[in-house]
Amino acid sequence: MSELCRFHGVVIRMFVNEHGPPHFHAVAGDDQALIDIEAVRVYRGRLSPRLEREVLRWAETRQAELRAAWRSAQSHEPLGKIAPPD
Repeated sequence: MSELCRFHGVVIRMFVNEHGPPHFHAVAGDDQALIDIEAVRVYRGRLSPRLEREVLRWAETRQAELRAAWRSAQSHEPLGKIAPPD
């Protein structure tokens, strides 16, 4: 698993060679959500409403980078980092 970004107490991670729709994990304390990269929506788990809005807004602005990270993860290549929100 690689950490892509960290902001507002949320850690954004992606696992190498994971199945399912292209997605990333957003973890904040005991809460975790899986975010579909294409639909930019939570499809499993939960975050607080405020953090969910922030993570989804960030994902919309970084969607191309998240897609590239997903492709890299599927190829077992380094994922690199993605900038936090401005």
